Amino acid sequence: MTTPTLRDVARLAGVSIKTVSRVVNGDAEVADLTAGRVRDAIGSLGYRPNPLARSLRTGRDEAIGLVVETIGDPFFAAVTEAVEEAAREAGLFLMIASAGATVAEERAVVLGLLHRSVSGLIVVPCLLDYAHEQLPIGPGAVPVVFIDRTPDGLDADTVVVDNEDSARRATAHLVARGHRRIAFVGTSLERVPLRQRLDGYRLALADAGIEYDPRLVVAHTRASDGSGAILDGVLAPPDPATAVLSANAVAALDVVRELHGTGRTDVAFVSFDDFPIADSLTPPATVHRQDPTLMGRTAIELLLRRLHGDDGPARHVVLPTTFLERGSGEIPPPAPR
Repeated sequence: MTTPTLRDVARLAGVSIKTVSRVVNGDAEVADLTAGRVRDAIGSLGYRPNPLARSLRTGRDEAIGLVVETIGDPFFAAVTEAVEEAAREAGLFLMIASAGATVAEERAVVLGLLHRSVSGLIVVPCLLDYAHEQLPIGPGAVPVVFIDRTPDGLDADTVVVDNEDSARRATAHLVARGHRRIAFVGTSLERVPLRQRLDGYRLALADAGIEYDPRLVVAHTRASDGSGAILDGVLAPPDPATAVLSANAVAALDVVRELHGTGRTDVAFVSFDDFPIADSLTPPATVHRQDPTLMGRTAIELLLRRLHGDDGPARHVVLPTTFLERGSGEIPPPAPR
């Protein structure tokens, strides 16, 4: 059962989200009839306001910024949706931007949001060296929460998952099914989360006494039309991979397109991150899933604390991941001839 949101109350009461927020915050200027409909909807749905959101200052608009790697990634799209929903519930306006492909672009995006006087930032750090940029963020300046990865050399509020351990367990799952030739495919392998997942993959191989083969690691650059062979090198004789671990959802979409398009559904497959259609494939895709909604809402909660004046030590939240066995990751390797 899902938790009712401010949007659900607004829909049932036939009013705007802003009107619901005003009623929740005790605004006496809302008409009695309208306020009554909102309170009835709150009671009917069992809605419970977020106490942090309720404590925000009222009477003025607040804006926060969100910087993600790319909204084209299914994971970051889901994080963005969660942050946007939580921001609305808190009465905040959200400005969203992609970090871009270069340090200069990421710097310009962050500075652009700061120049627009955002009250706080939620950032997926990509290429920018936040510890040495001397940006007006952090204690005594604009509050910031980093998600998905921790910037090197900077002690700040963060919301992440244990990438290394999760990838280690996903790889160990394939090893336990008898696979010894496991390919690792990911986009942007220079980024921190992908490096950590590659480390976890290597640790699982070492745990099983399997020698690491760099030829089985594919740094995939996605074609603009989604075409192009990714797995030709690792699936080719004489010693082909019998299983594939994709390091992120973007790579997973292209891997499953190639496996299914070439009739290679005999190859075991596990994805780090869930993705659209994963459970509709034949066989359905086994995934090690992060919770983007929880990540987004946790980030908003940390940011709200800072907006309310919390100047305590940085908080580092490590969220759990969930392994879902759906079928593709349970395919055994071919029997020896």
